[in-house]
Amino acid sequence: MEFPKKLAIKLQGREEKNALRKLPGPVGGVDFSSNDYLGLSVSELVFREAGSILERGGGIRNGATGSRLLTGNHMLYPETEEMLAHFHHSEAALIFNSGYDANAGFFSCVPQRGDVVLYDEWIHASIRDGIQMGPAGAYKFRHNDMEDLEEKLLRVRGNDKRDVHIYIVTESVFSMDGDSPDLPAMAGLAARYAAYLVVDEAHAVGVFGVNGEGLVQELGLEDRVFARIVTFGKAMGCHGAAVLGPRRLKDYLVNFARSLIYTTALPAHSLATIRAAYGMLSGSHARKALHRNISVFKSGLHDLKLDTLFVPSDSAIHCCVIPGNEKVKKIASHLAEEGFDVKAILSPTVPAGQERLRFCLHSYNTTEEISEVLKLLAIFTE
Repeated sequence: MEFPKKLAIKLQGREEKNALRKLPGPVGGVDFSSNDYLGLSVSELVFREAGSILERGGGIRNGATGSRLLTGNHMLYPETEEMLAHFHHSEAALIFNSGYDANAGFFSCVPQRGDVVLYDEWIHASIRDGIQMGPAGAYKFRHNDMEDLEEKLLRVRGNDKRDVHIYIVTESVFSMDGDSPDLPAMAGLAARYAAYLVVDEAHAVGVFGVNGEGLVQELGLEDRVFARIVTFGKAMGCHGAAVLGPRRLKDYLVNFARSLIYTTALPAHSLATIRAAYGMLSGSHARKALHRNISVFKSGLHDLKLDTLFVPSDSAIHCCVIPGNEKVKKIASHLAEEGFDVKAILSPTVPAGQERLRFCLHSYNTTEEISEVLKLLAIFTE
């Protein structure tokens, strides 16, 4: 059977731009690429505690057997959601199978026809997809630009149509830059223009906050944010996600979020692992080690005069902008040959001219590893 010509042309276009994606083989080298910021994905303590939770939960369950609205709402679901709501100072929590499912489900059903979504231009693809599936109007504002956001809020609120609900959407830590918006200022704008602020905390949970609660809680903004999306596949080292917000929002999502209603639920083991991982956060030595490494990395950038190549960041994500797919892939390959796993982020994942090396820092990286990879980077970017 002949492969569809239109699809072949699109693949050929990617190849010509040196942007064709391929699934990688086994990852080797010093880890400067994974989202496992605290090393919890390989924690024996988390593994053993998850097993203990399952044993206490009673019975052997390898699969969920159905959606949550049918047979899949295992007893660990309400227990885990109650734990999440308490930990994150939220009225309620609703677990989804992934961050993508949570964002697609929320944004496809919450903003209604006639409503407006104002989203940061560098927001997660899953949020964009959810918005596109929904009936609301949507407009992007310049990245972390409060003036541009307010200008668009003024336009939407120009006739003071209070029946138009406005949703302001951002990330607390952006996945491709590692930077953060001015969340207090954004919460202020949301209050001034009667808008609902929604924050994706995927890369902040486990990293920021007294016990890894995320940046919204570190800033004391829980009561000024309508909804937060937290995911467990980054610093938490496991799988799944949750929407945090009012109890009525949870009721609404259970009734209208198609990515929750029409999919098989997470197995009990996933829920047990989420609970076990959260149990490791209080007073975490790993988080303290991560922040030490962030400081070491930033000092190294300054000492080697690499600052101008990097997007300013206080998070675990640090990006070195190297325009051109071919050039950034070549430098990533050189680093791999020296034993360091640093991923090249290519266009169209990021805009052309914004291609970059994405350094993800971890609690388990050593000072020597950080120093060596930066010295190599300085050589390869000369």
